[in-house]
Amino acid sequence: MRRAGESGQEGPDTTADGDWWRGAIFYQVYVRSFADSDGDGVGDLEGIRARLGYLELLGVDALWLTPFFRSPMADHGYDVADPRDVDPLFGDLDAFDRLVEEAHQHGMRVTIDVVPNHTSDQHPWFVEALAGAPYGPERERYIFRDGQGEDPPNNWLSVFGGPAWTRVPDGQWYLHLFDPRQPDLNWANAEVHEDLARTLRFWLDRGVDGFRVDVAHGMAKPAGLPDMDPRSAAVWGSSEYYDPRFDDDGVHDIHRMIRKVLDGYPNAMAVGEVWVTDTERLARYLRPDELHLGFNFRLVLAEFDAAEVRGAIEESMAAAELASVAPTWTLSNHDVWRQVSRYGGGELGTRRARAMALVELALPGVVFLYNGEELGLPNVDLPDWALQDPKWTRSGHTERGRDLCRVPLPWESDTPPFGFSPGERTWLPMPPEWAALTVERQLEDADSTLSLYRQALELRKTHEAFAGEKLEWYGAPEGCFAYRRKGGGLICALNTSASAVPLPPGEVLLSSAPLEDGYLPPDTAAWLV
Repeated sequence: MRRAGESGQEGPDTTADGDWWRGAIFYQVYVRSFADSDGDGVGDLEGIRARLGYLELLGVDALWLTPFFRSPMADHGYDVADPRDVDPLFGDLDAFDRLVEEAHQHGMRVTIDVVPNHTSDQHPWFVEALAGAPYGPERERYIFRDGQGEDPPNNWLSVFGGPAWTRVPDGQWYLHLFDPRQPDLNWANAEVHEDLARTLRFWLDRGVDGFRVDVAHGMAKPAGLPDMDPRSAAVWGSSEYYDPRFDDDGVHDIHRMIRKVLDGYPNAMAVGEVWVTDTERLARYLRPDELHLGFNFRLVLAEFDAAEVRGAIEESMAAAELASVAPTWTLSNHDVWRQVSRYGGGELGTRRARAMALVELALPGVVFLYNGEELGLPNVDLPDWALQDPKWTRSGHTERGRDLCRVPLPWESDTPPFGFSPGERTWLPMPPEWAALTVERQLEDADSTLSLYRQALELRKTHEAFAGEKLEWYGAPEGCFAYRRKGGGLICALNTSASAVPLPPGEVLLSSAPLEDGYLPPDTAAWLV
């Protein structure tokens, strides 16, 4: 065991002062779907360790690992039964320690998820709560309430569909903003605070460099649990409709507690999953005694339209500047459609996804990539029998859920499972047409999406034009934009219109598609100096 910063091993300098994350490229490893070492069809920690060379070759600075803790896997690990142990499905603590050590040797930091809003219904605390009496201390760790006759305590809806309350045999109800197998913790209870602090220290002592805080805008619940406006359930982020389920002011005390723990470890950091789009309210999460970074989902929510993308960039920069922190950027994660499918699918979606990759990677700040986006992977139209996401069942089989963006990665060969697993079956089926998208094939193709990402990341790290923290916007034709990094001089131009437009003056560094005699084609981006 060690405190972060006390190891003498080669790798990232964990003792130097400075915010190492400010310009970092994070790579989200969806552990189930990255690489399987033991043939059971599910990705694991040893599989990640075996592919660290690829991640170093890609050029990422830090890993973000999705939950690998003990769990019944009702929500693929986000239902945690023991936050201080590794589920046997993924390995053990020794495998985790080896992964951290070798990632550091490859020059990469390691960050992991923590899930403080809820636990699994198989967590010992919840088992005790169900066995305990109403109003007893065992139930005070969760949110148990009496109903209104035969109705729940209020009208809150689950994010996964249906009511956010489940009734237990003695008549009380418990709150779950997600699946009934994920009961919400009661953050008014001191034991809940103490347990999270213990979890953070446990992993920091094992060498992790930081955390991604799941549902960081949740946790705190308003007094009296007032009814929500049901229309808010259909909105991602801030909205005009009253939604007391999220972004309660009490959540900031929780983040101050988290920050206090992290401040005891040199250069440890936390980034929050904050689905809040109001600029001022988002900035509150990023105050000096709260989160170091907050996920910014504006680019995820933006259509492939120059004006909309520019607005998302400007609002994101404004929120970061208001909080005096580095802006963060992401185009995808394990909860949203992959870019290729979101932007139209097929050749069109791929072309647009490549263009948006250059837009994102030219911006100042922190970038989060989702495993497989560098391969240009689309969503997969999975058969009904394969779907496992609780959204599928909770919605009465009307929402297909998030499995379509979680299919395992194709590494090599011409047939499934494409080197993902030594076994024949994978936890989600892989489409045969991914033979054209394997890492092996794309590494050999200078024009592949993987090669584009590698070139872009290399330029971002080494070219002096990427200096500067502010942007300057050019005048541009309708459906287009161009911005320049003030202080470095990099120009990024994007064309979302239907016609080719003249490029800004300068030498072309990189483009997402071939250029046409000084013109930027539709659905294309370019870097110039």
